[in-house]
Amino acid sequence: MSDAIRPAPETPEPRVTVRRYSALTRINHWTLAGSFVLLTLSGMALFHPSLFWLSTFFGGGPTLRWLHPVFGCVLIVAWLFMFLRFAWANLPERTDWVWMTKVRDVLSGREENLPEVGKYNAGQKLVFWSFALLVPALFLTGLVIWDQYFYDWTTIPQKRVAVLAHALLAIGMITVWIVHAYAAIWVQGTIQAMTRGYVTGGWAWRHHRKWLRDLVSGRKRTPPATPAE
Repeated sequence: MSDAIRPAPETPEPRVTVRRYSALTRINHWTLAGSFVLLTLSGMALFHPSLFWLSTFFGGGPTLRWLHPVFGCVLIVAWLFMFLRFAWANLPERTDWVWMTKVRDVLSGREENLPEVGKYNAGQKLVFWSFALLVPALFLTGLVIWDQYFYDWTTIPQKRVAVLAHALLAIGMITVWIVHAYAAIWVQGTIQAMTRGYVTGGWAWRHHRKWLRDLVSGRKRTPPATPAE
């Protein structure tokens, strides 16, 4: 049996748990999530005067203007690390389209009508690739309007376009994040995977059966140079 699968310790009935994420992955994820929340709150304070009161949580306007792009730098580094580790696991597969066409069964919890999926289903992959587009785009447009260091690099009209694009991209990013967070809460056991690193065997069998089969059989769906998660 794979080392990622082990009996749950001291439970009334023997139960199998499966390692979903390593400690490094969880730290990476929560660094990404924390920086995004800080970016959202600080960005909202800069977005409209009615929300400027949020700047008090960051030490006032001048400090906020310095901190916001710093949070962005943390976000892009954390995202790049996660992207390089998990892009392979989020590549499209034939079963993804079938999964998408059965979205009613997904929402109704009728897992028996869905195809077996690997580590990530089609919905999770959509979130991943949405982030893959939005995070770099937000970072690049943010550089254009980071006047402290890059004021002379672009023209005023270019900065105006960047401000508008940055705001629209941020709205898109927040929307995707809300979907991601809601899905994690909705599917019981998902948050535990990212806090403790392990899920129950029943959870893995119900939601990611193909991934569980690969673990049990010892097959690793990872590039040779990448440690198994």
